[in-house]
Amino acid sequence: MNEILLREQIKGFLNEDLGTGDLSANLIFDKETKGRGGFVAKTGGIVCGLFLIKTVYEVYGDYDVTVKLNAKDGDRVKKGDVIAESEGSVITLLSCERIILNLMQRLSGIATVSRTLVDNLDDPSIKVVDTRKTIPGLRMLDKYAVTCGGAFNHRMGLYDGVMLKDNHTAFAGGITGAVKKARAGLGHTVKIEVETESAEQVKEAVSAGADIIMFDNRTPEEIKELVKLVPDGIITEASGGITPDTIGSFKGCGVNIISTGYMTHTVKPMDISFNTIGGNKL
Repeated sequence: MNEILLREQIKGFLNEDLGTGDLSANLIFDKETKGRGGFVAKTGGIVCGLFLIKTVYEVYGDYDVTVKLNAKDGDRVKKGDVIAESEGSVITLLSCERIILNLMQRLSGIATVSRTLVDNLDDPSIKVVDTRKTIPGLRMLDKYAVTCGGAFNHRMGLYDGVMLKDNHTAFAGGITGAVKKARAGLGHTVKIEVETESAEQVKEAVSAGADIIMFDNRTPEEIKELVKLVPDGIITEASGGITPDTIGSFKGCGVNIISTGYMTHTVKPMDISFNTIGGNKL
């Protein structure tokens, strides 16, 4: 996790929401008014983003809020669990509440569906990985949530891995030319992945020297035949429209990796609320 980037992002989130300040909280309370509240899971799932609670308070400018975590990222929680507690300035607690909840709810939703995908596949020989189908600005956090659910990360962006998709090879006049051109300018530590849709393309990718071959939008039955064309030492990946309902059919299909954007672009946030514990009489 890039802490510098994270704090800059949270600063932007707070600026968007607060503007010149929390009008409601500042009109009712003074800075010395203290309070306590708990973050409560209203549904069960895999919790993620608890580390953000303290960070948001600090970026807001309040280092005096006490945070008690009753769970850790990646834990399965049930409805009604108080997953964390905060105590400090009421203004701080109220001003930061929505940013914290928005982030934790989204990340917990991603972690929960990631765990569901891994469990439904039920094949430890295949890694379930994410894609770049994330909300702009939230990729670092989205991909962190994926790992909390027990899945893995694909490349972070366009800069840390070569993936030659259908448009790349079409513009380049074929897989062979695209791989040759990419290899000529590439450092030795970066792999080249090629997207394929047929046996002919798989054979061409193998001949061209691809490090990873993706079978795009192929059925498990088709993949079982295509993997036979790939020599040992070349990583194989299945991708395209894979969901929690369909991933189980890929069990034992022979690939090393299954990639799916479902966990980050089809997110049902986990329902979490922030409730006061006790109160103050004005």
